[in-house]
Parts: sequence; structure tokens; C-alpha cells
Amino acid sequence: MSERASVCTASGVPLVDAASTSFPCPECGHAIGRSPRCRNQAVAWICPDCGFQGP
Repeated sequence: MSERASVCTASGVPLVDAASTSFPCPECGHAIGRSPRCRNQAVAWICPDCGFQGP
């Protein structure tokens, strides 16, 4: 499993809130971070390694 992301992939906000999350990219396994705001607003993210885009 990949390491935990320390910043939101979409916004660059540090993941310090308990509601933030980190998960591996479905395509390449790179750590993807999501802040609570970006998750709630369904802000799109793009994997910096493979270009996979998620909601």
C-alpha cells in the first residue's frame, strides 16, 4: 500500500482535519489526499503520476 498523502491533491491544503482522507490511486497506487471541503464539494482531482482523474 502507498504512503499516506500529507496534502489534498485537488487544493494543496494540508490534511490535518480528522475528516480528511488518503487513498491509493485506482490506476497506479500513488497516494491521493482529499480535504473535507474538496470531498463534500466533489472537487475533481488528477493523479500527478498517471493522470487518472476522479471526482
